[in-house]
Amino acid sequence: MDQGTVNPKMKLEDQGINGVGFVYYNRSEAELQAAAIAAGEGVEGQGGTFLVTTGKHTGRSPKDKFVVRTPSVEDTIWWENNPPMDSDKFDVLYADMLEHMKGGSYDVQDLFGGADPAHRLDVRVITELSWHGLFIRHLLRRPELAELESFTPDFTIINCPTFKADPEKHGCRSDTVIALNLDAKLILIGGTEYAGENKKSVFTLLNYLLPEKGIMPMHCSANHALNNPVDTAIFFGLSGTGKTTLSADPTRVLIGDDEHGWSDRGTFNFEGGCYAKTIGLDPEAEPEIYATCSMPHTVIENMIFDEETKELDFDDDSLTANMRCAYPLNYIGNASESALGGHPKNIIMLTCDAFGVLPPISRLTPAQAMYHFLSGFTSKVAGTERGVTEPEPTFSTCFGAPFMPRRPEVYGNLLRQKIASHGATCWLVNTGWTGGAYGTGSRMPIKATRALLTAALDGSLVENQFRKDENFGFDVPMTCEGVDAVLLDPRATWADKAAYDAQATKLVGMFSDNFEKYVPFIDADVKAVAIG
Repeated sequence: MDQGTVNPKMKLEDQGINGVGFVYYNRSEAELQAAAIAAGEGVEGQGGTFLVTTGKHTGRSPKDKFVVRTPSVEDTIWWENNPPMDSDKFDVLYADMLEHMKGGSYDVQDLFGGADPAHRLDVRVITELSWHGLFIRHLLRRPELAELESFTPDFTIINCPTFKADPEKHGCRSDTVIALNLDAKLILIGGTEYAGENKKSVFTLLNYLLPEKGIMPMHCSANHALNNPVDTAIFFGLSGTGKTTLSADPTRVLIGDDEHGWSDRGTFNFEGGCYAKTIGLDPEAEPEIYATCSMPHTVIENMIFDEETKELDFDDDSLTANMRCAYPLNYIGNASESALGGHPKNIIMLTCDAFGVLPPISRLTPAQAMYHFLSGFTSKVAGTERGVTEPEPTFSTCFGAPFMPRRPEVYGNLLRQKIASHGATCWLVNTGWTGGAYGTGSRMPIKATRALLTAALDGSLVENQFRKDENFGFDVPMTCEGVDAVLLDPRATWADKAAYDAQATKLVGMFSDNFEKYVPFIDADVKAVAIG
């Protein structure tokens, strides 16, 4: 039985999905939340939010993600980074999942991936859990009612958390599976309730499809100057580097917080919402994100709360440090309605250096930008994972290796071409440690980071005197209004200068060792700036 607005020629049975008990098409946020609460999937929180936990999976499962190996994609997938699945195994997986779905109730959301109509992807997301429908309705872009009546998906995602994969039968690693079949235009997700798998599956698709059109897909946030979309800035960064926080600047217009494309027309958000970390969320430093945690239908994921009052505990990470909130973009007061911007004038690469070596901001040449983009450096700190007793480097190429189906050089070369074509200025910003490594030093003051970014984006920082960093070779400003000059020289912030020198040598060596695998694929000028 069916309910809701849908293309009458594109119901589930038209896709070969038969025997499902009840199908709800394109329910609203209020309807999805009410259904999820009625089904016991979660509870209503303060302000009408939706509070939910995701069981054993409180984050993505990158080792359980597979790409189906077929002749059409054999030469274009980065197989070292994307474990293959045999197409016959996928067919069995799909048949078994369809059998599992029979008699059950499912939500269908027909949505767009991409704010630019010329380059968007039409995606159908079929979810076993109603709150997953609410989540993806926030995170992707919602068609108008008239568009739904003729909506035909380019790709379909089926997400069944109660389905358990069989590694031997289905060619996967565990009972959790995320399988992408580019030929069949299908993504199957099973064995995990973590909602982020839905959105990152769409991102992976766009990362594969868009480069063929000359469009650079980017794991970045973006904003532009007030009343001036041409003055656009993008912020690359891995989790925990400040991508969401720093782009949500009340003096600029937010385009989006996580995934964007750069076409020949400019920048466009892939999404219609935000998925922000909430651990330690500060109402003073991050007021707009904090406010979304008490707005109707915001999905509050894996946060500890008072059972009676539903008050949230932003510091209790006993479930996970990866607790998050998901909300529509319009919950941010200064968000762009169109989610479109110009060609980036400034490109910021964010890193959290727990070694305390990198300056708070550095200016990069185009060759250095490609080097740091391919490196994708940040660091884990002691206590974040069992067994981590000192800072550990994390190099995630293109600042998003888990979502990159093509080789890194494809994205690096695209970025380089666009920087050359549009003259963007590139910066490396360290939001990590100063005055010592993690455990000795202190976290980079967010006020200083914001002041440096403001000066970089308004053009005043380039007018200052710069010095050449002796370890990495990039340019570092010697002064900036509102920032203690000592902070701009990391070595000067360390009490033990010899310890700084040893730490810097160690980090340089880590960069050099990591980059060796890219040397055969890069041009001479990038090789020339490779450190070590």
